[in-house]
Amino acid sequence: MGFYNTVTPYLLSLLRFISGLVFLQAGTSKFLNFPHSEYSGTPAMSLDGVAGMIELVCGVLISVGLLTRPAAFLASGTMAVAYFLVLAPKGFFPMLNGGDSAILFCFVFLFLAGAGGGPLSLDRFLFGKRSWVEKVA
Repeated sequence: MGFYNTVTPYLLSLLRFISGLVFLQAGTSKFLNFPHSEYSGTPAMSLDGVAGMIELVCGVLISVGLLTRPAAFLASGTMAVAYFLVLAPKGFFPMLNGGDSAILFCFVFLFLAGAGGGPLSLDRFLFGKRSWVEKVA
């Protein structure tokens, strides 16, 4: 077993943790005004509010690795909808329409929905679920 096979499951957990925290930041900005942004104070019963609630809840779940697969799947779908409804109509190129992070979130979360939370997750500690990366490595 080589170095990469050893560290890959832990890098999966690191990817899950960091992407969950960054995703959570969008939800805290909308509802907790931290960090303050143009989206701070979003009404809960709006399309942005629903997205913010998903960002808040799924961001926490993904960060700690609890119910990682369904939370990541929901977060991935949310980012796909955000891209096609809000960002793509602004222009074709993601860098110019502001959709580059939405696309990355969508596919990182889609990967996490398939791969699971990794060895450093509450899913693993509470339920003993192993991700496919751990089984292969």
